[in-house]
Amino acid sequence: MHKTSPAEPVVQHRPKDECGVFAVYNHPNAAEITFFGLYALQHRGQESAGIVATGGVDRKFKAHHGMGLVPQVFNEASIAKLPGTRAIGHVRYSTTGSSTLENAQPIVADCARGQLAIGHNGNLVNAHLLRDQLEAEGAIFKTTVDSEVILHLMAQPSASKGDSALVQSLAKVKGAFSLVLMSEHEIVGVRDSLGFRPLCIGRVDDAWLLSSESCAFDIIPGARFIRDVEPGEIVVIDQKGLRSIKPFVPKERLGFCIFEYVYFARPDSTVEGENVSKVRTNMGRELARLHPVEADLVIPVPDSGNYAALGYSEESGIPYDHAFVRNHYVGRTFLNPSQLAREFGVKVKLNLIKERVAGKRVVVVDDSIVRGTTARARVVNLRNAGAKEVHIRISCPPHRFPCHYGIDFPDPADLIANQMSHDQIAKYLQADSLGYLDPAGMVRATLRKEDRFCMACFNNDYPVAVNPELDKMVFERRRARGDSLFGETETPGLFD
Repeated sequence: MHKTSPAEPVVQHRPKDECGVFAVYNHPNAAEITFFGLYALQHRGQESAGIVATGGVDRKFKAHHGMGLVPQVFNEASIAKLPGTRAIGHVRYSTTGSSTLENAQPIVADCARGQLAIGHNGNLVNAHLLRDQLEAEGAIFKTTVDSEVILHLMAQPSASKGDSALVQSLAKVKGAFSLVLMSEHEIVGVRDSLGFRPLCIGRVDDAWLLSSESCAFDIIPGARFIRDVEPGEIVVIDQKGLRSIKPFVPKERLGFCIFEYVYFARPDSTVEGENVSKVRTNMGRELARLHPVEADLVIPVPDSGNYAALGYSEESGIPYDHAFVRNHYVGRTFLNPSQLAREFGVKVKLNLIKERVAGKRVVVVDDSIVRGTTARARVVNLRNAGAKEVHIRISCPPHRFPCHYGIDFPDPADLIANQMSHDQIAKYLQADSLGYLDPAGMVRATLRKEDRFCMACFNNDYPVAVNPELDKMVFERRRARGDSLFGETETPGLFD
């Protein structure tokens, strides 16, 4: 059996999920509602989950965090320890900072302004600079996530009271942020001026809700979607109701992540005014027009390829069927990344019904190809099952560039589109043909204009300037240097 060394890196075949945030104001079971909201947003982050609640008799913030999936972190007993009428919650994939319990969100702070808590979806591109300044002024950080910078900025005594404290803080940060914040009196939702990440508003009875996606409202009895939080908007929810603040100059171009439509958002969510499944179906139609082929069957790679495959089938007239079966109960594997383990991971998560494809010319529709290893394994499985031809169709352009706004893609050097030409990729996959959706078709599918989107991972056009040398572990590397408290080469004890 092949053995791997401890230094062998974990292989990442797909872009990692971002994060999901949820908030409740004025509900007697706020923590329980938040639990269900996070459950619906689980696809956005599977590393850790947390809820902070308040509004009980003692008005103190009560928090519970844990590593793992939402139902692994919370149960009836833990939710019962989170009484109150207000709560915010978070599911996390680490886009800045390592995957540890100390970095689980929401983050809670106690300062001169009282208790504050924050949950963040996105990535701040200047967090390292702001953290350097804050630490030089004496700030002490308890995490290595960029979101904590916002709390420290708000806690500074120089900031004025009320809404302007948050406005002043947000004016200093750059990058992508959809936030839910909680103080001792209110819940606040914030979306950056370019609108990189989604955030929407809902109602259930007399309670207000905030969520990364509208699908979270659908599992809460009586809840309904109201609208999206607009780019650059701050919504403040307190005993007077909901009020909107728009303190920043509107941007001529926006930066909503188009990959939300391609892959991240759930198909039953309404994002930027459009149902995600509808947009994905449109992408499949565009793909069929751009890359037609004679075939007997169109099959999706579940789940994010389902609706694009449906659109391809409808536009091309080729019958649609399911030949891949996904095991929804497979979580993260802790096996070493040996070749055997990688092959096991492909097959256990996605099995093939051989009878569906034997003797047929098959079009396989997927949302993306990152490294190509998994896509190649699927083609090999189809060949072994007797498929006569295998044609790969991808519902977005090739990924070539890193995301600095909240998606953790592999190193650009490891992306297959940067290693091979189009024909070489098709040959490597052992496919009879390969077709990617082009940027224009992808945008048309959204029924929006191109200037509303960030497509930097496809075209290298970053709406906010970034430092390409920074990555998610920037704070860990600085901590690992072990800088001396007294400027010496070796770090002495506190009292040496």
